[in-house]
Amino acid sequence: MRILPVALLAWSVAAAPASAEQDLLLGANMNTPAMTQAEMSRGDIEALIAQAAGEPIDLTDKALSGLDLSGLNLKGANLRTARLNKTNLRGADLTGANLEQAWFIKADLSGAKLVGAKMFGITARDANLSGADLSWSMPIGDFRGANMSGASLVDLKGGADLKNQSMGLMRAVFVSVNLKGANLKGANLSRSRLEYADLTDADLTDVVLMGSDLSGANLTGATVAGADFKNVEVGGARLQSLKGQDSAKGWSALVNADRAITDKTN
Repeated sequence: MRILPVALLAWSVAAAPASAEQDLLLGANMNTPAMTQAEMSRGDIEALIAQAAGEPIDLTDKALSGLDLSGLNLKGANLRTARLNKTNLRGADLTGANLEQAWFIKADLSGAKLVGAKMFGITARDANLSGADLSWSMPIGDFRGANMSGASLVDLKGGADLKNQSMGLMRAVFVSVNLKGANLKGANLSRSRLEYADLTDADLTDVVLMGSDLSGANLTGATVAGADFKNVEVGGARLQSLKGQDSAKGWSALVNADRAITDKTN
């Protein structure tokens, strides 16, 4: 089987049709040392941080899977195409870090700071981002199955860029993501994939969801004031006990609204 370069594969998996995903993941050889082991220790990285004297460190394309990097100051670090599968980054500071095309499968980023982080092409399936701060970040990648409960995603930029034809299909993939109680105020998730996402009690104030897929998602108790729902697919979605629905935009343009579960559903 032809093996795709890691840098290319990270986005290919996120954008591929469901039928092709398994083949692409197999093509990445997920069980090889490059994807499961580390070429550096925590001590090595701490030494780099000390030597950098406050400047961002460069960990481009490094194999760092399985390490305990919890609590480290990695502000602005370059982790582009790095592999951090099952890595413990609990409480780490990744503010402004470059995480483009990096791998974070089953990584623990709970409570981490990812404010303004670049995440184009990131693969973070089944990662733990509970309580993390992703405000003003650009998570254009694959987060399916991740735990983002209680996370802050204020003003994040996860929507497709239709002005750039080469990037028009690249968007946030939040399929089956746990977003219970998450703060998404002002986020752009236009044309994003949110099938079966759990948005119970989430704050979607002024969120742009235009053209996104919320089929099967649970929005029970969510705040939707000012949110743009134009052309949003809601077949099978739970739209019950919503707050601020009267000021939501595009509600009359929902797709498959008759198949959604609402307060009027018997």
